[in-house]
Amino acid sequence: MGDVKVDDDALLKSFLAEVGEVERDNEVVRILSCFKLNPFEHLNLSFDSSTDDVKKQYRKISLMVHPDKCKHPQAQEAFGALAKAQQLLLNDQERDYILTQVHAAKEELKMKRKKQLKKDTASKIKSLVDEGKHEQIYEQSEEFQKELKLKVREILTDQEWRRRKMAMRISEEEGRLKKDEAEQKEMWKKKREHEEQWEGTREKRVSSWRDFQKSGKKAKKGETRPPKLKTEDPNKSYVQRPVKKG
Repeated sequence: MGDVKVDDDALLKSFLAEVGEVERDNEVVRILSCFKLNPFEHLNLSFDSSTDDVKKQYRKISLMVHPDKCKHPQAQEAFGALAKAQQLLLNDQERDYILTQVHAAKEELKMKRKKQLKKDTASKIKSLVDEGKHEQIYEQSEEFQKELKLKVREILTDQEWRRRKMAMRISEEEGRLKKDEAEQKEMWKKKREHEEQWEGTREKRVSSWRDFQKSGKKAKKGETRPPKLKTEDPNKSYVQRPVKKG
């Protein structure tokens, strides 16, 4: 196994020695033009590539676009995108998610293919004669791979849009709940402050009431009370006393 490792390293060094500045720049441009949601594109790998394929391809391309080796102004950006692509494909959960979308894309293209065959009698007969071999050959064809790549882009874009939309709704709901919670806290704070203020003036209110009760029942010593005013009854008749003449 050790000899194989040495041979691989020697071949890689030999390859990199032959890579010119133009090839490095072209690789940077290729990486940056890839569909951002598909890490297989960044590493220029097929969807059925293994994790070992991912590691080998990453090592090969990353050395090509490494900022220390490549003079392209966006080499650092391309190198970062490549590292992220490898990280996603070595993460089981992320890799399974992407492959699930690839499977959905394949199934959709197969259904489309079946509908086309129903209209094309010759192709339908050929597929039956070949016992499925015709379909296998088609799925391995360059035409199918191009269609699959575009369909995967379409599905990944749709899923990402749904994810962002859901995240936005969750964020809005969390914001609403936080606002309601803040308003509730403010309401209880004001209520508590009012109760504390009311309790703080209790003694003063009790004392004022006691003074009122005392002053209302009995006048203080040495204090003259004003006479009570009599109210006239508008319905009562008054008779004027006659004035005596001298």
